[in-house]
Amino acid sequence: MVSLVVVAVFLFQGALFQPPQAEAFKIFPTDDSLTHQQITEAAFLRKMVEVCRDVATSQGKGFTLPINSKLTATTVQKACSNSYASLLKLSTFNLAIIQTALSNAAVDRKQFSTAHHFDDEDFKNGRDLITKGIAAVKVSIKKGNYLSARTSLGAVCHTLQDFYSHSNWVELGSNVPFSTLIKPELPLNNLASRDTKTCKSCVGKDCSDNILPEVLQQKLLTSGYFHPIFPDKPAGKCSHGSIFDRTSSTEPTGGINKDDISSDHGFLHNRAAEMAINATMELLEDIRLATGDQAFLRLMGLSQTSVLAFVIDTTGSLSNYIAEATRVFISIIDSRRGTSEEPSEYILVPFNDQDFGPLIRTGDADRFKEQINSLSASDSLNPGMCLSGLMLTLTRAPPSSDIFVLTDASAKDTELKSSVEAMIESTKSTVTFLLTNSISTRSQQNVSLSRSLSQSEIQLYRDLARVSGGQTIDVTNTTSSQATAVITGLITADLVTVLQVERSSAKAENFSFVLDPSLSNTTVYITGDSLVFTLYSPTGVSQSGSVADGPLGSILTVGNIKRVKLNSDNQTGEWKISINATSSYTLKVIGQSSVNVLFYFVEIVEGGHGDSWGQRFTRPFIGRNATFYVSVTGRDSVTVTDVLLVEASGSDVVRGTIKAVGATDFLVNIDRIPEWPFVVQLKGLLNDSSLVSQFQRQSPTQQQGSRITVMAQSQNITQPGVPLSLNFTVATNNTIGNYTIRARNDQGFSVSFPSSLILGTEGSAQGSVTLTAPSDTESGTDVTLTIEAEAPGSTDLNYVTLQLTVSTANAIFSGCYSLSLCLSFFFFIVCHFVCF
Repeated sequence: MVSLVVVAVFLFQGALFQPPQAEAFKIFPTDDSLTHQQITEAAFLRKMVEVCRDVATSQGKGFTLPINSKLTATTVQKACSNSYASLLKLSTFNLAIIQTALSNAAVDRKQFSTAHHFDDEDFKNGRDLITKGIAAVKVSIKKGNYLSARTSLGAVCHTLQDFYSHSNWVELGSNVPFSTLIKPELPLNNLASRDTKTCKSCVGKDCSDNILPEVLQQKLLTSGYFHPIFPDKPAGKCSHGSIFDRTSSTEPTGGINKDDISSDHGFLHNRAAEMAINATMELLEDIRLATGDQAFLRLMGLSQTSVLAFVIDTTGSLSNYIAEATRVFISIIDSRRGTSEEPSEYILVPFNDQDFGPLIRTGDADRFKEQINSLSASDSLNPGMCLSGLMLTLTRAPPSSDIFVLTDASAKDTELKSSVEAMIESTKSTVTFLLTNSISTRSQQNVSLSRSLSQSEIQLYRDLARVSGGQTIDVTNTTSSQATAVITGLITADLVTVLQVERSSAKAENFSFVLDPSLSNTTVYITGDSLVFTLYSPTGVSQSGSVADGPLGSILTVGNIKRVKLNSDNQTGEWKISINATSSYTLKVIGQSSVNVLFYFVEIVEGGHGDSWGQRFTRPFIGRNATFYVSVTGRDSVTVTDVLLVEASGSDVVRGTIKAVGATDFLVNIDRIPEWPFVVQLKGLLNDSSLVSQFQRQSPTQQQGSRITVMAQSQNITQPGVPLSLNFTVATNNTIGNYTIRARNDQGFSVSFPSSLILGTEGSAQGSVTLTAPSDTESGTDVTLTIEAEAPGSTDLNYVTLQLTVSTANAIFSGCYSLSLCLSFFFFIVCHFVCF
């Protein structure tokens, strides 16, 4: 009995942890095989050319870019920009492709799901996954949730693409995609029955004719059986194939997958990949017809997708300044109307000392201006619920939003600081605080109302702004025009961060940064009190911070911020800046460029259907290794020489090992996650046809590790009006004691959870979160659930974020979503067959 368990465990480990093999269209490029990402990107590029050609034709314009395998994001962007008054932004187009591709790759983590990969002739459930996923994409687009739409789209594309690699559709001589897969109203005909034999054994390694002739003659649809542990399959059935598939060693041996050129049917890989591209284009066209060109192009990354959010203190001491702030905000809104920088949505969240919200979200600029103008101040002088209002905004706003917080008082809800930092880190949104000590007067009582901030209270806001890559601006009514100029510069389109430095103590230090030819409107921000600095150009020209207009740029002072706007000429090369301060300060260098860098921590699991990976929605563990995905947008080819984790408030670095997974995409392995908060810095070469130039970029948002792990049961679907219970585990090897638990979601659905868990000497504890969507929730609504665990004394915090979709249909079993769940499922099976 024990030996059987040992053998089973050995086989399971062998299936999951052997070196990477081809078990789905790969995620890593090898030889001349096409990966899921390349297939998805090719479909996106070709479909965009089709759409742009149609628009150009309707406008009587010429469009000559041919649809072929040589398309790049740059060539498509240039051609499409001629068809639109608003330019198609290269950065957002690349971002749309990357977000979809990350979700696509993550499907391979669902090792045991036959439906997600069209294994085991599971055509009905596979088709159901596709059609329900398409419905979710369309609902998300309708609601303006384009990130959720891309997440659903990536998962759908993976399953759809796997059909052409894992079934015999190509072997049947088909020349067009199987449209029935995206049309639930059509019947699935000519499926091989479970007792129909479909394959014979391969002759040695030659599997070129292992599908039975009668199957091909009758045009019967079949797919390979796959299992990493058990070799059993129905008699006479085809296997998926490869050493990961235990069924392929059972008669009939071999397999039929076309995942790469070296697969059992690898001689058909290119045909299967091309068919998958065409099928993905057909899927995109279906979405386009259902949603319209404007919404579809936003899904694909067209401009005007930014969100501008305001969190405004409405307590009495700000009554006069609210009017001035309203004027400033409205002027910013009006200045962008009708331009490529016009936000797609606006968000407003008021707060006072008693309450916060409601959140107002609209794409109508006039309606938003009315909402701002309708704000009125209360009489209170008490600290406000600033962090609660900010947390609501971070929870409900799309990722990468620009958020401005206006207040003149301390926060009464400082206990939310660590949670706000985690949400900033998770959403990568930028938060800028506008702090004023203005005095308002209640004329009826002739009482002067004023509030002032202590240095410790100001530091709270500075800490949060710093984590997000934002600013803390001291403003008054008399400096509002200068503040407007700074705010406008912070929300300019295509902003990239070249360098960001924080120092918590006074010291003299020199910094350097590289400006490349793609940068324009480069601006240096230095925030701090009583500091002296000198800027040096690549040619050795210098300018002191005391010179308002000099040879290198113009300097604007707003409160404790000095903004240096560099002159437009002779920017390229290595710049230097020396700073001598008497207190803490920050340095930030930003500019406009099509060349940006996207960073995502990912998790890679080897085995099953090949190496599986997906974005990590939790902090990495301190002291352990980690991997993150880096994509450079705006160029068709780049060379990355250095990827570093740089200490946010110091000079320590951890260097990463770089592995290219595409012309502009890289996986970076970090040997250990540091204890200190960090930013990600990248250096490399831009490879243009006539020029090779150095460039550097940095993540604006700070990241940090944790010694806590939060693992949650993964569930894709929840039903309206039906409570959904999700189990989670909190573990640590550090501090035992009472851990604070929080759970929240971005839809405001009812959620219950334990307020705390006690971690004993074993270092782990389990809990459950129950989420209930209202019974009238529209099917296809996306919800993001975040579970936090905070150590005793607020010394550490980690979180896990789950993406769910509300659906009126029954959920399809989708297998194990994490290694731990797969192991649990496996040991249940072993115990079922052995223990009893």
